[in-house]
Amino acid sequence: MKKLAHILVFLLSFYGFSQDWKPTYAEALAVATDQDKPLIVVFSGSDWCSPCIKLNKKVLQSEEFISYSNDNYVLYRADFPKKKANKLPYELIADNVKLAEKYNPRGHFPMVVVLNNEENVVGRVSYKKQKPTEYISLINTFIK
Repeated sequence: MKKLAHILVFLLSFYGFSQDWKPTYAEALAVATDQDKPLIVVFSGSDWCSPCIKLNKKVLQSEEFISYSNDNYVLYRADFPKKKANKLPYELIADNVKLAEKYNPRGHFPMVVVLNNEENVVGRVSYKKQKPTEYISLINTFIK
């Protein structure tokens, strides 16, 4: 019975605080437009970029950010992993390269780009050693 309780607590915490990262940029843009929410594009090297890993672990996966982002943002991760085991499908790689050329031409990682419904950049920020609530406040300064 104790084991079942632990499993239940784990499942509730996992599903209660899961993020809704859209699988493609096109889907993310469609949802952002439909829901009139800002689109947050995170350029990341998830398996090689130390600041990217810190941003993900300390901010993006925090309860505060997950809770807030689920109600206020649409999220898309333009990931550029290097390890063979993490390789993305060719179409997704091509889409992420196009996005990087347009929104992150200097190739800074991590780079969080905030877009409005017209796909205009309203703000950019990299990893900063901040509490999740401070990072949310910073992102919100870009949104009118």
